[in-house]
Amino acid sequence: MQDHLHEDPAQLLLKHHQIKDLDIKEAVQQISARKKAKDKLPSLVANPHIIFPSSISLEQCSSEQTANFKAHFVKGQSLVDLTGGFGVDTYFLGQQFEKVVYLERQGKLAEIVALNFSKLGDRPEKFQVLSQDSIDFLKRRSQTFDWIYVDPARRGGHNQKLYKLADCEPDIVANWEMMRQKADNIMVKASPMLDIKEALKELPAVQEVHVIAVKNEVKEILLIWKKELKEDEPQIKAWNLSMSEEPAFEFTYTEEEHVPVFFSPVEKYLIMPSAAILKTGAFKSFAHQYGIKKLHYNTHLYTAGKLPEKIQGRAFEILEEIKLDKKKIKQLFPSGKVNVLSRNHPLKAEAIKKKFKLKDGGEEFLLACTTSDGLPKAFYCRRVV
Repeated sequence: MQDHLHEDPAQLLLKHHQIKDLDIKEAVQQISARKKAKDKLPSLVANPHIIFPSSISLEQCSSEQTANFKAHFVKGQSLVDLTGGFGVDTYFLGQQFEKVVYLERQGKLAEIVALNFSKLGDRPEKFQVLSQDSIDFLKRRSQTFDWIYVDPARRGGHNQKLYKLADCEPDIVANWEMMRQKADNIMVKASPMLDIKEALKELPAVQEVHVIAVKNEVKEILLIWKKELKEDEPQIKAWNLSMSEEPAFEFTYTEEEHVPVFFSPVEKYLIMPSAAILKTGAFKSFAHQYGIKKLHYNTHLYTAGKLPEKIQGRAFEILEEIKLDKKKIKQLFPSGKVNVLSRNHPLKAEAIKKKFKLKDGGEEFLLACTTSDGLPKAFYCRRVV
């Protein structure tokens, strides 16, 4: 496997299919898995002793970046991961604990993870790997844990995607009170598609919600409950992880409901909140905290004559307001390359690109939106943040 890491797995399968005493399919699967995971799990890929599971388990596991980030929120003597999977979260969160229990119903997957844990770190003995039902395990256990971590499976019996927590496996909504009796703290990893307000109704004791985006794409939503906290209302925090870690944008839904928001015609800059902030629904709080104005009630774009410092989002300097006609588009973008964005405009970005034969690329932006006067407009811009 190590000798052929950089070769085409399909060609390897054809070329070496007759080698005796070698499970060529398994060897090629390991090579293929390493290729797929090289960006997502770089330290595991770099370790020649790690065994990778099927592609489904690989696709569903956290990245090293988000697993390491989650480890900032946890610490203590004992952790139990109710939905171990490939063990990425178990391992990286487990660095903050003395004892870690990994639970996984799939026996073969648990065997792979047990082997991997023995090859990772300087204290592999702190990881206890068990192949059994996690809810049954908790119910029979008299001892409590400092932290419970759970990432409920979001696939139904027919492989359909599930978004409500009560529909996922295990059903943490039905077992929530029991889980709270078994731990001082609980972290739930949920789908990026989760309806946050609905989830807070399902789990009313949650005190923190963290929306985690990587390079402006929402990857995970974390719901955290802590026995020691007595917060009346959940704190909502949006994170955008990139090369340099940005601070969280924080607010509550009560603040969002009551904070004033001001509308304005387009000024020098257009500002687009990060994907994490948009997911939280902090449309008025974003404008209020940064001292900027909204373009239109239904257009989640903002404008300012001067840019705020360290804003969690993208900012564009307007070079020209333009008409969306073929002559003007051809004049500005003769190569046909421009990054097209559309917000609350009759034409979506893909429709604009198709109509004017454009392709995303280059340093210039074409931004279409509805402004404060209710009219759809387009702007030729360059990104400044």
